Amino acid sequence: MPHETAIYDPAIVVLMGAIFCLGGAITYFAYKAYSRTGDPSLRGLMLGFGSVTIGALVGGIAHQLFDFPLEFGIVINAGLTAAGFAIITYSLYIET
Repeated sequence: MPHETAIYDPAIVVLMGAIFCLGGAITYFAYKAYSRTGDPSLRGLMLGFGSVTIGALVGGIAHQLFDFPLEFGIVINAGLTAAGFAIITYSLYIET
């Protein structure tokens, strides 16, 4: 591999895979709870965790499959994670 971070690639793949699986499970359970109750705060929770999960997936794909620099993948991941946490914070703040 042409980039210097090649020794970390297996760890990145495993950890991002774990984030994707666990984040996907949280998003799914939040969706089920929202479908059952119709509570808008659960919809926000679902969207927030979905954003965090997609951030890990897209950031990892950009680095691993499209050979973008690791820093670019980190920026994508961090941006979507920050947006997801903002949505989660709002969902916990709103009154139903």
